Amino acid sequence: MDKKLKQSVLEQKARELLEERGVTLKDIAELVYYLQSKYHETLSMDDCLYNVDRVLEKREVQNAILTGIQLDKLAEKKMLEEPLQTTIEIDEGLYGVDEIIAFSIVNVYGSIGFTNYGYIDKQKPGILQRLNDKSTGECHTFLDDIVGAIAAAASSRLAHAAEDAK
Repeated sequence: MDKKLKQSVLEQKARELLEERGVTLKDIAELVYYLQSKYHETLSMDDCLYNVDRVLEKREVQNAILTGIQLDKLAEKKMLEEPLQTTIEIDEGLYGVDEIIAFSIVNVYGSIGFTNYGYIDKQKPGILQRLNDKSTGECHTFLDDIVGAIAAAASSRLAHAAEDAK
């Protein structure tokens, strides 16, 4: 059966929203490669894409994507009440709800995901650098953390699979 037909409406919408916001699966796979290439000699982008794809099949991940992106879009349209509007719009440092949503993704594959997420959140390579660029007028307060968390979860999935193969 065609994979597209097997996807739930929720999963399809989550994937569409990522694309709409300029995030491709390849972008996320590149983050996975960044996190895991030094630990897996034969790691390929196909391996990374496969694991990103598997993470996106999880309902918890789909819900986090939909929730976070909707909040980002509302902030862009200035449709939130103050002081929440400004807090999300500027990605205020002490506002941690964006990270809490990301943790719901990271937690899907165990505690190793927290380490991967913390590292990539500080480094901000690849797509994360663009998502954190405030000069574009776009708001990605939630999306940058969600993308980092998906990459961290896919990295954790890879690490678990490698350990299981031993």
